[in-house]
Amino acid sequence: MESREQVTFFAPPERAPSEVLKRQVRLFAENSVLTQLYDAVTEIVLILNPQRQIVFCNRHFMDFLGITDREAIYGLRPGEALGCVHAAQTPGGCGTTEFCVTCGAVNALLHASQGVVDTQECSILRQADADALDLLVRSSPLMADGMRFTIVALVDISHEKRRRALERIFFHDLMNTAIGLQILSRAAAKAADERAAEMGSNIVRGLDMLVDEIEGQRDLLSAETHELRVHPGPVVSTELLDELRAGYAHFARERDCTLVLDRASERVSLVSDRKILLRILRNMLKNAIEASCHDETVTMGCRQADGHVQFWIHNCAFIPRAQQLQIFQRSFSTHGTGRGLGTYSMKLLTERYLRGSASFTSSESAGTKFVVTLPLAL
Repeated sequence: MESREQVTFFAPPERAPSEVLKRQVRLFAENSVLTQLYDAVTEIVLILNPQRQIVFCNRHFMDFLGITDREAIYGLRPGEALGCVHAAQTPGGCGTTEFCVTCGAVNALLHASQGVVDTQECSILRQADADALDLLVRSSPLMADGMRFTIVALVDISHEKRRRALERIFFHDLMNTAIGLQILSRAAAKAADERAAEMGSNIVRGLDMLVDEIEGQRDLLSAETHELRVHPGPVVSTELLDELRAGYAHFARERDCTLVLDRASERVSLVSDRKILLRILRNMLKNAIEASCHDETVTMGCRQADGHVQFWIHNCAFIPRAQQLQIFQRSFSTHGTGRGLGTYSMKLLTERYLRGSASFTSSESAGTKFVVTLPLAL
Protein backbone atom coordinates (compact mmCIF):
# COMPACT_ATOMS: atom_id res chain seq x y z
CA MET A 1 0.00 0.00 0.00
CA GLU A 2 1.57 3.27 -1.08
CA SER A 3 1.53 6.48 0.92
CA ARG A 4 -1.71 8.42 0.63
CA GLU A 5 -2.14 12.16 0.48
CA GLN A 6 -0.45 13.78 3.46
CA VAL A 7 -3.51 14.95 5.40
CA THR A 8 -3.87 14.60 9.17
CA PHE A 9 -5.50 16.16 12.19
CA PHE A 10 -3.42 14.11 14.63
CA ALA A 11 -1.11 11.15 13.92
CA PRO A 12 1.31 10.96 10.96
CA PRO A 13 -0.52 9.80 7.80
CA GLU A 14 2.43 8.24 5.94
CA ARG A 15 2.39 4.54 5.05
CA ALA A 16 5.20 2.21 4.14
CA PRO A 17 5.87 1.56 0.43
CA SER A 18 4.44 -1.78 -0.69
CA GLU A 19 7.84 -3.49 -1.04
CA VAL A 20 8.90 -2.39 2.43
CA LEU A 21 5.57 -3.58 3.84
CA LYS A 22 5.96 -7.01 2.21
CA ARG A 23 9.44 -7.36 3.70
CA GLN A 24 8.13 -6.45 7.15
CA VAL A 25 5.31 -8.99 6.86
CA ARG A 26 7.78 -11.74 5.85
CA LEU A 27 9.99 -10.88 8.81
CA PHE A 28 7.33 -12.09 11.23
CA ALA A 29 5.49 -14.59 9.02
CA GLU A 30 8.64 -16.69 8.65
CA ASN A 31 9.01 -16.95 12.42
CA SER A 32 6.86 -20.04 13.08
CA VAL A 33 7.58 -19.99 16.82
CA LEU A 34 6.26 -16.45 17.11
CA THR A 35 3.10 -17.37 15.18
CA GLN A 36 2.44 -20.47 17.30
CA LEU A 37 3.08 -18.54 20.51
CA TYR A 38 0.68 -15.68 19.75
CA ASP A 39 -1.93 -17.99 18.20
CA ALA A 40 -2.07 -19.80 21.54
CA VAL A 41 -3.06 -16.75 23.60
CA THR A 42 -6.66 -15.61 24.06
CA GLU A 43 -5.96 -11.90 23.59
CA ILE A 44 -5.86 -10.20 20.21
CA VAL A 45 -2.20 -9.58 19.36
CA LEU A 46 -0.98 -7.34 16.54
CA ILE A 47 2.43 -6.17 15.47
CA LEU A 48 2.51 -2.78 13.76
CA ASN A 49 5.25 -1.18 11.69
CA PRO A 50 6.46 2.41 12.33
CA GLN A 51 3.55 3.69 10.21
CA ARG A 52 1.03 1.89 12.51
CA GLN A 53 0.19 -0.68 9.80
CA ILE A 54 -0.50 -4.30 10.69
CA VAL A 55 2.35 -6.63 9.70
CA PHE A 56 1.31 -9.52 11.97
CA CYS A 57 -1.91 -10.68 13.64
CA ASN A 58 -2.70 -13.75 15.67
CA ARG A 59 -5.45 -16.29 15.08
CA HIS A 60 -7.73 -14.68 17.70
CA PHE A 61 -7.88 -11.44 15.70
CA MET A 62 -8.82 -13.33 12.53
CA ASP A 63 -11.58 -15.15 14.40
CA PHE A 64 -12.79 -11.86 15.84
CA LEU A 65 -13.09 -10.36 12.34
CA GLY A 66 -14.45 -13.56 10.83
CA ILE A 67 -11.70 -13.90 8.21
CA THR A 68 -9.42 -16.79 7.24
CA ASP A 69 -6.66 -15.00 5.33
CA ARG A 70 -4.13 -12.92 7.27
CA GLU A 71 -3.05 -11.24 4.04
CA ALA A 72 -6.42 -9.44 3.92
CA ILE A 73 -5.51 -7.14 6.80
CA TYR A 74 -1.77 -6.65 6.31
CA GLY A 75 -1.09 -2.97 5.69
CA LEU A 76 -4.27 -1.81 7.39
CA ARG A 77 -4.22 0.16 10.59
CA PRO A 78 -6.14 -1.21 13.61
CA GLY A 79 -9.13 1.12 13.25
CA GLU A 80 -9.43 0.26 9.56
CA ALA A 81 -9.35 -3.48 10.24
CA LEU A 82 -11.93 -3.12 13.03
CA GLY A 83 -14.27 -1.03 10.86
CA CYS A 84 -14.17 2.21 12.87
CA VAL A 85 -16.66 4.71 11.44
CA HIS A 86 -14.01 7.44 11.39
CA ALA A 87 -11.23 5.45 9.70
CA ALA A 88 -12.23 6.46 6.16
CA GLN A 89 -13.08 10.10 6.83
CA THR A 90 -9.67 11.40 5.75
CA PRO A 91 -7.27 10.15 3.05
CA GLY A 92 -4.71 9.38 5.77
CA GLY A 93 -7.05 6.83 7.40
CA CYS A 94 -6.96 5.58 10.98
CA GLY A 95 -5.28 8.00 13.38
CA THR A 96 -5.52 11.07 11.16
CA THR A 97 -9.05 12.38 11.82
CA GLU A 98 -10.07 14.96 14.39
CA PHE A 99 -11.88 12.20 16.30
CA CYS A 100 -8.60 10.30 16.70
CA VAL A 101 -7.30 12.95 19.11
CA THR A 102 -9.39 11.39 21.90
CA CYS A 103 -8.83 7.75 20.81
CA GLY A 104 -7.01 5.74 23.47
CA ALA A 105 -5.71 3.24 20.89
CA VAL A 106 -4.03 5.88 18.72
CA ASN A 107 -2.50 7.58 21.74
CA ALA A 108 -1.18 4.26 23.07
CA LEU A 109 0.43 3.51 19.68
CA LEU A 110 2.07 6.93 19.50
CA HIS A 111 3.52 6.49 22.99
CA ALA A 112 4.90 3.06 22.05
CA SER A 113 6.53 4.58 18.96
CA GLN A 114 8.44 6.81 21.38
CA GLY A 115 9.62 3.79 23.36
CA VAL A 116 6.99 4.03 26.13
CA VAL A 117 4.86 1.07 27.25
CA ASP A 118 1.26 2.26 27.58
CA THR A 119 -2.23 0.97 28.45
CA GLN A 120 -5.37 2.89 27.54
CA GLU A 121 -9.06 2.29 26.92
CA CYS A 122 -10.57 2.83 23.50
CA SER A 123 -14.20 3.14 22.39
CA ILE A 124 -14.92 2.34 18.74
CA LEU A 125 -18.20 2.77 16.92
CA ARG A 126 -18.15 0.33 14.02
CA GLN A 127 -19.67 0.81 10.58
CA ALA A 128 -21.61 -2.47 10.74
CA ASP A 129 -25.00 -1.90 12.41
CA ALA A 130 -23.58 0.90 14.61
CA ASP A 131 -21.96 -1.81 16.73
CA ALA A 132 -19.75 -0.52 19.55
CA LEU A 133 -16.54 -1.85 21.03
CA ASP A 134 -14.81 -0.96 24.27
CA LEU A 135 -11.22 -2.17 24.17
CA LEU A 136 -8.31 -2.23 26.59
CA VAL A 137 -5.22 -1.46 24.50
CA ARG A 138 -1.71 -2.35 25.67
CA SER A 139 1.19 -1.23 23.48
CA SER A 140 4.88 -2.08 23.80
CA PRO A 141 7.85 -1.12 21.59
CA LEU A 142 9.69 -3.92 19.77
CA MET A 143 13.03 -3.69 17.94
CA ALA A 144 13.42 -6.08 14.98
CA ASP A 145 15.61 -5.94 11.90
CA GLY A 146 16.86 -2.51 12.93
CA MET A 147 13.35 -1.02 13.01
CA ARG A 148 11.03 -0.11 15.86
CA PHE A 149 7.75 -2.01 15.72
CA THR A 150 4.88 -2.02 18.20
CA ILE A 151 3.26 -5.04 19.85
CA VAL A 152 -0.41 -4.36 20.54
CA ALA A 153 -2.62 -6.50 22.78
CA LEU A 154 -6.37 -5.85 22.62
CA VAL A 155 -8.91 -7.07 25.17
CA ASP A 156 -12.63 -6.63 24.52
CA ILE A 157 -14.06 -5.12 27.72
CA SER A 158 -17.40 -4.14 26.15
CA HIS A 159 -19.47 -6.43 28.35
CA GLU A 160 -17.74 -5.27 31.53
CA LYS A 161 -18.09 -1.57 30.62
CA ARG A 162 -21.69 -2.01 29.58
CA ARG A 163 -22.61 -3.88 32.75
CA ARG A 164 -20.97 -1.31 35.01
CA ALA A 165 -22.52 1.64 33.16
CA LEU A 166 -25.96 0.08 33.10
CA GLU A 167 -25.81 -0.70 36.81
CA ARG A 168 -24.76 2.84 37.71
CA ILE A 169 -27.36 4.49 35.48
CA PHE A 170 -30.17 2.12 36.38
CA PHE A 171 -29.74 2.37 40.13
CA HIS A 172 -29.09 6.13 39.99
CA ASP A 173 -32.31 6.83 38.08
CA LEU A 174 -34.30 4.21 39.95
CA MET A 175 -33.23 5.58 43.33
CA ASN A 176 -33.96 9.20 42.39
CA THR A 177 -37.45 8.32 41.22
CA ALA A 178 -38.13 6.07 44.22
CA ILE A 179 -37.07 8.80 46.67
CA GLY A 180 -39.35 11.29 44.94
CA LEU A 181 -42.27 8.86 45.18
CA GLN A 182 -41.48 8.25 48.82
CA ILE A 183 -41.58 11.97 49.66
CA LEU A 184 -44.80 12.50 47.70
CA SER A 185 -46.55 9.55 49.25
CA ARG A 186 -45.69 10.75 52.76
CA ALA A 187 -46.89 14.26 51.95
CA ALA A 188 -50.09 12.91 50.39
CA ALA A 189 -50.86 10.98 53.56
CA LYS A 190 -50.75 14.22 55.55
CA ALA A 191 -52.31 16.52 52.94
CA ALA A 192 -55.70 18.20 53.21
CA ASP A 193 -58.44 16.97 50.89
CA GLU A 194 -58.00 19.82 48.40
CA ARG A 195 -54.40 18.84 47.85
CA ALA A 196 -54.99 15.11 47.55
CA ALA A 197 -55.81 15.20 43.84
CA GLU A 198 -52.63 17.11 42.98
CA MET A 199 -50.53 14.81 45.12
CA GLY A 200 -52.16 11.80 43.49
CA SER A 201 -51.39 13.03 39.98
CA ASN A 202 -47.78 13.71 40.93
CA ILE A 203 -47.44 10.19 42.32
CA VAL A 204 -48.89 8.75 39.12
CA ARG A 205 -46.45 10.82 37.05
CA GLY A 206 -43.56 9.60 39.20
CA LEU A 207 -44.67 6.01 38.80
CA ASP A 208 -44.87 6.49 35.02
CA MET A 209 -41.29 7.78 35.02
CA LEU A 210 -40.17 4.81 37.12
CA VAL A 211 -41.74 2.34 34.70
CA ASP A 212 -40.24 4.22 31.74
CA GLU A 213 -36.74 4.07 33.26
CA ILE A 214 -37.03 0.32 33.83
CA GLU A 215 -38.38 -0.31 30.33
CA GLY A 216 -35.65 1.88 28.83
CA GLN A 217 -32.86 -0.10 30.45
CA ARG A 218 -34.51 -3.38 29.47
CA ASP A 219 -34.88 -2.29 25.84
CA LEU A 220 -31.26 -1.12 25.65
CA LEU A 221 -29.99 -4.45 26.97
CA SER A 222 -32.11 -6.24 24.37
CA ALA A 223 -30.87 -3.89 21.63
CA GLU A 224 -27.21 -4.52 22.38
CA THR A 225 -27.65 -8.28 22.37
CA HIS A 226 -29.66 -8.16 19.10
CA GLU A 227 -32.78 -9.43 20.89
CA LEU A 228 -34.98 -6.35 20.53
CA ARG A 229 -38.02 -7.06 18.35
CA VAL A 230 -39.16 -4.49 15.79
CA HIS A 231 -42.91 -4.04 15.22
CA PRO A 232 -43.56 -1.64 12.31
CA GLY A 233 -46.84 0.23 12.26
CA PRO A 234 -48.39 3.54 11.22
CA VAL A 235 -47.00 6.66 12.90
CA VAL A 236 -47.95 10.31 12.43
CA SER A 237 -45.00 12.59 13.16
CA THR A 238 -46.80 15.58 14.70
CA GLU A 239 -49.05 13.37 16.84
CA LEU A 240 -45.94 11.69 18.24
CA LEU A 241 -44.35 15.04 19.10
CA ASP A 242 -47.58 16.30 20.70
CA GLU A 243 -47.59 13.22 22.92
CA LEU A 244 -43.95 13.77 23.76
CA ARG A 245 -44.53 17.43 24.64
CA ALA A 246 -47.44 16.56 26.92
CA GLY A 247 -45.46 13.87 28.67
CA TYR A 248 -42.48 16.13 29.38
CA ALA A 249 -44.28 19.42 30.07
CA HIS A 250 -44.04 18.93 33.84
CA PHE A 251 -40.33 18.03 33.62
CA ALA A 252 -39.69 21.16 31.53
CA ARG A 253 -41.50 23.34 34.11
CA GLU A 254 -39.39 21.83 36.88
CA ARG A 255 -36.26 22.79 34.92
CA ASP A 256 -37.74 26.29 34.34
CA CYS A 257 -37.62 26.03 30.54
CA THR A 258 -40.25 26.23 27.78
CA LEU A 259 -41.11 23.30 25.51
CA VAL A 260 -42.52 24.19 22.06
CA LEU A 261 -43.30 22.56 18.72
CA ASP A 262 -41.67 24.26 15.73
CA ARG A 263 -44.36 25.99 13.66
CA ALA A 264 -42.67 24.78 10.47
CA SER A 265 -43.25 21.15 11.46
CA GLU A 266 -44.98 18.98 8.87
CA ARG A 267 -47.51 16.24 9.46
CA VAL A 268 -45.79 13.17 8.00
CA SER A 269 -47.23 9.65 7.89
CA LEU A 270 -44.65 6.89 8.14
CA VAL A 271 -44.34 3.21 8.98
CA SER A 272 -41.94 2.54 11.84
CA ASP A 273 -41.75 1.03 15.30
CA ARG A 274 -43.63 3.60 17.36
CA LYS A 275 -42.31 2.39 20.70
CA ILE A 276 -38.64 2.44 19.66
CA LEU A 277 -39.02 5.82 17.94
CA LEU A 278 -40.67 7.27 21.03
CA ARG A 279 -37.81 5.91 23.16
CA ILE A 280 -35.27 7.68 20.91
CA LEU A 281 -37.15 10.97 20.98
CA ARG A 282 -37.56 10.77 24.75
CA ASN A 283 -33.80 10.45 25.15
CA MET A 284 -33.24 13.42 22.84
CA LEU A 285 -35.80 15.57 24.63
CA LYS A 286 -34.67 14.62 28.13
CA ASN A 287 -31.07 15.51 27.30
CA ALA A 288 -32.14 18.84 25.78
CA ILE A 289 -34.21 19.79 28.82
CA GLU A 290 -31.46 18.80 31.25
CA ALA A 291 -28.94 20.90 29.31
CA SER A 292 -31.18 23.99 29.30
CA CYS A 293 -30.82 26.93 31.67
CA HIS A 294 -33.37 29.25 33.28
CA ASP A 295 -36.01 30.60 30.90
CA GLU A 296 -34.60 28.90 27.78
CA THR A 297 -36.67 27.21 25.06
CA VAL A 298 -36.45 23.63 23.83
CA THR A 299 -37.90 23.22 20.33
CA MET A 300 -39.14 20.01 18.70
CA GLY A 301 -39.87 19.62 15.02
CA CYS A 302 -40.36 17.27 12.07
CA ARG A 303 -40.49 17.42 8.29
CA GLN A 304 -40.34 15.28 5.18
CA ALA A 305 -37.20 15.46 3.04
CA ASP A 306 -35.91 13.35 0.14
CA GLY A 307 -38.15 10.38 0.84
CA HIS A 308 -37.35 10.43 4.57
CA VAL A 309 -38.75 12.01 7.69
CA GLN A 310 -36.60 14.06 10.04
CA PHE A 311 -37.25 14.65 13.73
CA TRP A 312 -35.19 17.26 15.54
CA ILE A 313 -34.86 18.69 19.01
CA HIS A 314 -33.00 21.95 19.63
CA ASN A 315 -31.82 23.69 22.78
CA CYS A 316 -29.67 26.75 23.38
CA ALA A 317 -26.72 25.01 25.08
CA PHE A 318 -23.36 24.58 23.36
CA ILE A 319 -21.41 21.31 23.54
CA PRO A 320 -17.62 21.94 23.64
CA ARG A 321 -15.72 20.42 20.71
CA ALA A 322 -13.84 17.91 22.87
CA GLN A 323 -17.19 16.52 24.05
CA GLN A 324 -18.68 16.59 20.55
CA LEU A 325 -16.00 14.20 19.34
CA GLN A 326 -17.14 11.57 21.86
CA ILE A 327 -20.89 12.24 22.00
CA PHE A 328 -22.10 8.89 20.61
CA GLN A 329 -19.63 6.69 22.49
CA ARG A 330 -21.21 4.20 24.84
CA SER A 331 -19.51 5.32 28.05
CA PHE A 332 -19.30 9.07 27.45
CA SER A 333 -21.65 11.69 28.88
CA THR A 334 -21.60 15.42 29.46
CA HIS A 335 -23.35 14.64 32.78
CA GLY A 336 -20.40 12.77 34.30
CA THR A 337 -19.02 9.27 34.74
CA GLY A 338 -21.45 6.42 34.23
CA ARG A 339 -24.15 8.54 32.54
CA GLY A 340 -23.27 7.86 28.93
CA LEU A 341 -25.98 5.66 27.38
CA GLY A 342 -28.51 8.31 26.32
CA THR A 343 -26.90 9.55 23.11
CA TYR A 344 -25.34 6.14 22.45
CA SER A 345 -28.77 4.48 22.63
CA MET A 346 -30.18 7.08 20.22
CA LYS A 347 -27.68 6.07 17.57
CA LEU A 348 -27.91 2.35 18.30
CA LEU A 349 -31.71 2.19 18.17
CA THR A 350 -31.98 4.52 15.17
CA GLU A 351 -29.37 2.88 12.97
CA ARG A 352 -29.62 -0.78 13.94
CA TYR A 353 -33.38 -1.11 14.37
CA LEU A 354 -35.08 1.75 12.50
CA ARG A 355 -32.60 1.85 9.57
CA GLY A 356 -32.09 5.57 9.91
CA SER A 357 -29.33 7.92 11.05
CA ALA A 358 -28.69 10.04 14.11
CA SER A 359 -26.61 13.21 14.02
CA PHE A 360 -26.18 16.58 15.72
CA THR A 361 -24.77 20.05 15.30
CA SER A 362 -23.62 22.40 18.03
CA SER A 363 -22.26 25.93 18.03
CA GLU A 364 -22.11 28.80 20.50
CA SER A 365 -24.30 30.98 18.27
CA ALA A 366 -26.93 28.41 17.21
CA GLY A 367 -27.03 26.04 20.17
CA THR A 368 -27.38 22.26 19.83
CA LYS A 369 -29.67 20.35 17.50
CA PHE A 370 -30.04 16.56 17.45
CA VAL A 371 -31.59 15.09 14.30
CA VAL A 372 -32.97 11.62 13.59
CA THR A 373 -33.62 10.76 9.92
CA LEU A 374 -35.81 7.75 9.13
CA PRO A 375 -37.19 6.06 6.01
CA LEU A 376 -40.89 6.64 5.39
CA ALA A 377 -41.43 2.87 5.42
CA LEU A 378 -39.45 0.52 7.65
